[in-house]
Amino acid sequence: MSNWKSILLAGAVAIVPAHAFAAPKKEAPLAVVVAPAEEQSDQSEASSEAAMADAKAKMQKEIDEAIKLIEKIFGVDKLPAVPPAQLALAQQTTTALVPPGSLAKMIDNMYGKFFKGLMGELGGMSDLMLSIKTGVESEKIEALDEKSKAAIADMFDPQRAQREEQMTNVIKPLITEALGDLEGPMRNGMAYAYARKFSAQQLGEMNAFFATPTGKAYADEWMALQADPEVMLAMVKAVPPLINKFMDRGPEIEGKMKDLPKERQLSDFTDAELAKLAKLMKVDVKVLKEQRDQWNSVDDVTEAVEAADDSGYGDDASAAATDAAAAAADAASGDWDPAYDRENWSEADRTRVEELEATASEASSAAYDAEQAAIANARKKSPKK
Repeated sequence: MSNWKSILLAGAVAIVPAHAFAAPKKEAPLAVVVAPAEEQSDQSEASSEAAMADAKAKMQKEIDEAIKLIEKIFGVDKLPAVPPAQLALAQQTTTALVPPGSLAKMIDNMYGKFFKGLMGELGGMSDLMLSIKTGVESEKIEALDEKSKAAIADMFDPQRAQREEQMTNVIKPLITEALGDLEGPMRNGMAYAYARKFSAQQLGEMNAFFATPTGKAYADEWMALQADPEVMLAMVKAVPPLINKFMDRGPEIEGKMKDLPKERQLSDFTDAELAKLAKLMKVDVKVLKEQRDQWNSVDDVTEAVEAADDSGYGDDASAAATDAAAAAADAASGDWDPAYDRENWSEADRTRVEELEATASEASSAAYDAEQAAIANARKKSPKK
């Protein structure tokens, strides 16, 4: 990915789901006859537009599903109507709390230094990037002063400063514009929440305060201050003690959780319980019995896997037992489950699985490359004898 695309993605991810930018990966079939250059360009542009439209449609579908899930979990769609007069007071409150430009100011606070630092990382000035480009250990590069690092980076990209400035000039206005589009919906959602949470008297008192010079100053800055570097740094510093507290109390929590009985599986049900379950679910009890028998078959082989691991026979025994578990599951069902045949999957499901598999493969390859680089660096420090 080019640097400007990386910057654009980093900026946009602050305001929209990252997957909105991931167009589906589809390989075009090979053409027998090579089309003229102009026709190829038109085809490429059409394909790109189609991919973008497909990505937008996919994003909208996922957002719609998320909206339905949120409405279902929180029951938002079942809330009573807000009286118009109460809503009008709340809208006055949220207009004061989220004046035009509030979100942009918050992002400026958060991204002021971060955005510049990010461009430095992606632009080739980081210790890691300089190490990759030169082959020199990152520890040695880390010891250099910033002036030297900048001079080295400039040797690789003499137009680095102009490029970074251009990225800022191009991306920042786009983010500001997008954040401005979000302010209206945010104010509206907050208005309904405030109208339900506070009384008319409380909203009136808030509005009176926000009409004062001090109230206006607070309303203008409260959101930006949530992303102030000092606030963010204080929160980051508070994380380790919080995690340590959970880690220290881990044994205590685990002990209390062990006191609870294990969740039952279908394999634990008696015939009488299966009959009761079938009645509740309005299904034939034979279906549940077949499922229970499959669970029992798999559980038997799972015990064999654990026994093989405990016996010290190693991975071969474990792998063999695992294969046996799969075979037992197939045997219990009478045959191989056709649901595993990708030809029987929908195109959307198949595409999603293939994209995730490709991502996992790339991540595995990147991890291997990083491991080999680390080994090489370690050998430079302590050569193999």
